[in-house]
Parts: sequence; C-alpha cells; structure tokens
Amino acid sequence: MPQSRPAWEFPLARPPTLPPPSGTLKELRELASRCHDCPLWKHATQTVFGKGPAHATLMLVGEQPGLQEDTAGEPFVGPAGALLDRALKESGLERREVYLTNAVKHFKYELRGKHPLHKRANAAEQAICREWLAAELREVRPQRILALGVMAAQAFFGTTFQLTMSHGRWFKLPGGIDAMATWHPSSVLRSINRDTHDHRYQQLVDDLRAFVAGPVNVGAASGRRAG
Repeated sequence: MPQSRPAWEFPLARPPTLPPPSGTLKELRELASRCHDCPLWKHATQTVFGKGPAHATLMLVGEQPGLQEDTAGEPFVGPAGALLDRALKESGLERREVYLTNAVKHFKYELRGKHPLHKRANAAEQAICREWLAAELREVRPQRILALGVMAAQAFFGTTFQLTMSHGRWFKLPGGIDAMATWHPSSVLRSINRDTHDHRYQQLVDDLRAFVAGPVNVGAASGRRAG
C-alpha cells in the first residue's frame, strides 16, 4: 500500500485571506486560470501558475509576473528569467529540477502612454493571491524554499524581514522546511551601475549555491522569522 503523506504544517508567516483550494497541481492550475478573487485578473492576459516537478525537493518563489510572463503564461520567461537561468547554472542547478512559482499569479501594471509598466501588487491583493501559493506548498511539500525578492521573503519570514541584512541566511519554517531569501533577478537587472549589478548578481549566485548545498547542520538553520 502507498504510504500516506505526513500532516502538513502551514509554512507562511503571512497567511492568505482565503483558504487554500483543494486539488492536485493540475487541478489547481485549472482552478487558478479562472480565479476572480481579486481585481488583478481584470487586466491580466492570464494566470501565471507555478511550473516544475510535482514533488520537487526545492522550490523557488518569486514575487509576481511581468509582461513576458503574462504573455507566455509561465513564470520567469523574460529578462529576469534569463538571468535566473544563468545564476542557476553557475550554482549547479537546472530549472527543471525545481518547482518555480510566484507569490502573486497575475501581472499588475499601469500604462505610461501605450506601454504597460510593472506595478507592485498591494497588501490586500497579495493576501488574497497567497491562497494559490499555500495550495502549491501543500501539494509539492518541498524540503527547501528560496524566496526571491522582498515580497516573497516577507510572506515566509514576516513583514520586518530585511533582505539586505538577511539574504542567504537559513530559517526553519513549520514542518521542518529550511528556507532562505535572496535577491530577485529583476532587482539585479535594475541595479544603478555595473559595480552594483555585478556585486548583487554574485550574491544571488552565492545564495543559490548555499541553497543547493542546504544547511550544514541544525544550528545553521536556526534563524527565526522576522515577525
């Protein structure tokens, strides 16, 4: 007989407004494609759901889709995705080995002339959309989670988490999940000069290498949530 999966503990410091929907990843993807629970769907092309192995050991969680992701319907396919792929390769990891998703599933933007420019989802929109992230976490049940960017990091580690001070540091989440945060690839691309870009990119690669290696021991994963 197949072994039953252990009881799941909710690993998010900032829970969703709505209860996580039930279903397999395939069923959740279909449900999410029809999600009208917050206003973001009205102007987005489509829901951008997570992608990767159904029971991946490693999960990477970004912030929200951009224009290219909105068009393609997949996470990290634009310039930030290309940079992430390069950093993953340098760290010894392939995209196909991880489950990759975002904390928010719809593209939010404002028009500047005829051009849609990325706009950060507000706190209420993030809270509602976390129902899908919570459901993905429940189904995938990764052993390690890497949050890419402040929005994703604060969903796991609390609102006072500071990425500049704590990137690359291990935290232990409920259910025994080891987690850390690092720079979102888009923040590397937005660096104000080449020196900042190169420094932040190297930090991203170093954090990815640490993420792949995992905590050295229990003490290395004893960080606390930021509240």
